[in-house]
Amino acid sequence: MGHLTPKSYYDLQQRLDKSPQGVPASDALFKILEILFTEKEAALVSVLPINFFPVSKAAKIWKIDLAESERILDGLADKGLLIDIPGQKEKSYALAPPMAGFFEFSLMRSDGKFDRKILSELFHQYINVEEDFANKSLGFEPMIVRTFVQEESLNPEQKLEILDYEKSRKVIDNATCITVGTCYCRHKMEHLGKACDAPQEVCLSFNNAARSLANHGIAKEISKQEAHKILDEVINLGLVQIGDNVQDSVGFICNCCGCCCEALLVYKRLGYNPKIHSNYFAQLNHDKCIGCGLCAKKCPVDAIDLTKNDCVDFKRCIGCGVCTRFCSPKAITLKRRKDTAFVPKDVFERFVICAINTSKLQNLIFDNYHLWTYDLLRNLIGIILKLSPVKRTLANSQLRSRYLAKIIKLYSKGKHDYSHPELKQ
Repeated sequence: MGHLTPKSYYDLQQRLDKSPQGVPASDALFKILEILFTEKEAALVSVLPINFFPVSKAAKIWKIDLAESERILDGLADKGLLIDIPGQKEKSYALAPPMAGFFEFSLMRSDGKFDRKILSELFHQYINVEEDFANKSLGFEPMIVRTFVQEESLNPEQKLEILDYEKSRKVIDNATCITVGTCYCRHKMEHLGKACDAPQEVCLSFNNAARSLANHGIAKEISKQEAHKILDEVINLGLVQIGDNVQDSVGFICNCCGCCCEALLVYKRLGYNPKIHSNYFAQLNHDKCIGCGLCAKKCPVDAIDLTKNDCVDFKRCIGCGVCTRFCSPKAITLKRRKDTAFVPKDVFERFVICAINTSKLQNLIFDNYHLWTYDLLRNLIGIILKLSPVKRTLANSQLRSRYLAKIIKLYSKGKHDYSHPELKQ
């Protein structure tokens, strides 16, 4: 590579690349890391666990006292590079993934800590121009994001069948903390001279992620009423709700346009795979259609072509409901898909399944020895046991652990005691 990079940044890239999402090496990436991390920070973060860890764990790894370790970790959280969560005894931290994570957080800042123009140009190069990150790091399943159908586009009967975790408004109502911040995608495009005129201060975060962003001045805490008002505004503007692909404790919902949104641009760039659609799809009634073309114009993923017999491309449609809301003759309606899309229960389940699908489960487990507590181990095994036999075998082969294989065997027999005599063999 042409860019001369200190070793600590190579070590950090290797550390980041061990996570399911990964970060392929490139000159653009190393320049991004050099802006976000000092050399010392890069060296320290490169040896941290992949999953959440307490202050004491970092102090032990770094061989630094607790107070100094916490000061360093808080400094990284102030920059939006770590997420911190208060605990009963001590705080826990985790390095956020690049997306949705510290890439976005760096552009959400408005305090001048980072040069957002230079970062925008580098992010564009790394994500939109170069191939590796989009193809390798955003092309796995389950995706980190999914589409939230706009409930207002559903008929009364459909509103009775929609599941709670499919509702963006339910995410707001159930949140313990809500923040609003700058839209990374449109702000990035603004520095490139390509942004649309949709509002930028509409990026919503929730729960632990929101609390961390608020505490460190990266996003502004708002009320549930204010969040609903923002949602009303963006829906009326024809923006799409793309958010955290989990059922519980959703971390974020972005309000996206087809011209700037990273998730939608990558979706189209990768040939409309992997799927990020909701459990609905649009269907056109030719008898009612007046041919105005507004639905095709509003569709954020170019799934509507009125010159074709099958006007709506089922494989492209993400089921957002935007076209339905803007169709005055009501010629387009939403239909529920036959197969309900799989949505991981929580971030931990998504992380584990992504790790299996990207052959990185061993990185998650053996890099995080504190994970081997009763509750986390039980959750991990529960996730593996729900997989198909092929996926389960893949997980076992990645771990190469006779102990774990024995536990899974006992679980399959209904024996859930870790002190079982067979485990002592």
